[in-house]
Amino acid sequence: KPWTLSVNEGDRSINLSYDDLLDMFALEERIYRLRCVEAWSMVIPWLGIPLRSLIDQLKPTSQAKFVRFETVLRPSEMPGQRALFPSIDYPYVEGLRMDEAMHPLTFLAVGVYGQSLPKQNGAPIRLVVPWKYGFKSIKSIAKISFVRDQPKTTWELSNSREYGFYANVNPSVNHPRWSQASERRLPGGFFGATRQPTQMFNGYADEVGDLYQGMDLRKFY
Repeated sequence: KPWTLSVNEGDRSINLSYDDLLDMFALEERIYRLRCVEAWSMVIPWLGIPLRSLIDQLKPTSQAKFVRFETVLRPSEMPGQRALFPSIDYPYVEGLRMDEAMHPLTFLAVGVYGQSLPKQNGAPIRLVVPWKYGFKSIKSIAKISFVRDQPKTTWELSNSREYGFYANVNPSVNHPRWSQASERRLPGGFFGATRQPTQMFNGYADEVGDLYQGMDLRKFY
């Protein structure tokens, strides 16, 4: 603290403090699978609020087709942002289609394992989208914008061949440098992580599959 979350659509904007956000909603616990694009996975108990609860309060217009998220830009505190040759451009940007953002599974997390989020996990507010690869779950969110056009996201701009906008977990679409058909479940046991088959949409196909009916998921990866 202090932390301000700016939410805007065009010229309309509001600023919420961290405490404002907690006062507006009752926290929920969600136990979700997390699948990294680098083929490891975990099961994590998050604390937070459904993103749709915040969107319903803010009432974006019908012109809003996407939600754009932007992380805090604070290089004095975050060494990676002040690197001489950073691997990506900052601030980090992610985006969702409006129907994805409004899906009941999409979550704004403020805690993990029953405690407030530590910095390395995205304090104080991060996105959790459990059917997508982990890089979509942007950390340390400082700005949310409702926009008409699909936002250009950080990894899409950096390397669109490897990191698409949708980033849905899909065992049949490999990363250019490794298979996505299986994953290492962490933490590992005495003999290392358990390798298991990757499930479509990270196991949430029944809940989210209808969002992508008629789409070529090899093209829209």
